[in-house]
Amino acid sequence: MPANVPMADTDIPSLDVRPVPHSIRHATVIGALSAIRPGRSLDLVAPHDPKPLLAQVDRLEPNTWTVTYLEEGPEAWTLRLTRAEA
Repeated sequence: MPANVPMADTDIPSLDVRPVPHSIRHATVIGALSAIRPGRSLDLVAPHDPKPLLAQVDRLEPNTWTVTYLEEGPEAWTLRLTRAEA
């Protein structure tokens, strides 16, 4: 799909980290984000607002990700992380 064609929500992979052990949760997300191509997105489902994770991602890849909150608790937070165009 060309980069300038909007993605349907069904084309966006979702990663629910709630069942992932806390000790490897950040590494799991960072690994998944590394597979996202420029202009594409990943929906992240977390058990809390993942501000520490977002700060870590920004330190690793400054100004690369746009974050949009789709759902804000109380059971789950869903965020769409979109990688900047190349």
